[in-house]
Amino acid sequence: MSGVPNTPAVPSAITVPPAARHAEGVSNDEFRAAMSRLAAGVVLVTAQEPPLDPDDPGAPAGEDVGMTATAFLSVSLDPPLVLVSLRNGSRMDDLLDEQPLWAVSVLSESQRHIAGRFAMKGRVSDRLLFADIPYLRGEYSGAPLVGGALATLECRTEQRVPAGDHTLVIGRVLTARVPSAEGGPLTYFRGRYRQLG
Repeated sequence: MSGVPNTPAVPSAITVPPAARHAEGVSNDEFRAAMSRLAAGVVLVTAQEPPLDPDDPGAPAGEDVGMTATAFLSVSLDPPLVLVSLRNGSRMDDLLDEQPLWAVSVLSESQRHIAGRFAMKGRVSDRLLFADIPYLRGEYSGAPLVGGALATLECRTEQRVPAGDHTLVIGRVLTARVPSAEGGPLTYFRGRYRQLG
């Protein structure tokens, strides 16, 4: 028998392999589970790719790009600033690194299908995703503003802040409109889109 006292075994239900833990001791799964309890509004971030050849007026226009986001918030009233968090290397992150103008549509509870459509991973083109969605083009950004959204904003990037595996894009609001007063907001809670009420 060794002189080491017996220590109680840690229940396997809470044991996390060392590789899945960060230096601070919080695993990815633990962090995700905790943050899933924070309800968030759902928006569609949109931008238009620059033309393939900006010097040629006959060159085809760039494609519209859209991305569902729940990490979106207001930062400042004076000047009016908002922030969206983008995963590093995502199509929207790459686009907003070169295109400073973008837009946000705050989705209503009846627009869950739009949120789900633009949250799909691995898509090649967004052209078909916009095909049957009513939208107007923003006067400053040229980006799609979704019809029936609770609010729409057009923004110009002021700052990009690296933050772990994401980039925080801070934008100055150029236009802010409330085109629809009907319905409640679409929210995201515990991994699902939900309605208030």
